[in-house]
Amino acid sequence: MYNMELSFLQEEAKKNAKNYALFFKKIKKNQLRALDDTIHAIHQEVFEEIDCLDCGNCCRSLGPRITHLDIQRMASALKCKAQDVEDKYLRMDEDDDYVFREMPCPFLMDDNVCRIYNNRPKACREYPHTDRKKFHQIHKLTLLNAETCPAVGEILKRLTKEF
Repeated sequence: MYNMELSFLQEEAKKNAKNYALFFKKIKKNQLRALDDTIHAIHQEVFEEIDCLDCGNCCRSLGPRITHLDIQRMASALKCKAQDVEDKYLRMDEDDDYVFREMPCPFLMDDNVCRIYNNRPKACREYPHTDRKKFHQIHKLTLLNAETCPAVGEILKRLTKEF
C-alpha cells in the first residue's frame, strides 16, 4: 500500500511543505507537550500499518552519519576490525563525518532487509525521528524526510488533521 516511488514522494512533500511549515509555525509553546504526545501516538499507529521492508527508500537514498561507536558495532556484526569497516564501506564527507562510500547502503539486501540490522548505525535506528522527544526541534527535518519516507508523509497528514 505504501510502497511509493521516490520521485512521487518528493513531489508530494514539496507540494505540501508550505502548508506543513505554516502548521508548525502556528504551534504555541504551551502546545509542545501535546504536539509530542500526538505525533508519538500517530507514529505508533502509522508504523503498525506500514512495513518498512515494503519500501527501503531510506536505505537506498539517505547516507546516515556514522559514529565511531557505530563503526565498532558494524565491525562486531561483520566479524572484522573497525579499520576494515572504514576502509571498505566508509568515507569522510565535507563535514568530516563518516558516511557510506556509496548508496544504496552496502548492507541493504534485495528484500530490503539490513544485513547488520541489530548493529545498524544510530541514525538508521532512529530514522525517521517522528517518535523523538521535543519533536518541534526537528520538524524541519521531518519535512525533508517526507520526501523519502511514505510513513512520514502519512504522519504529517494525520498530524495536521488531528492536532
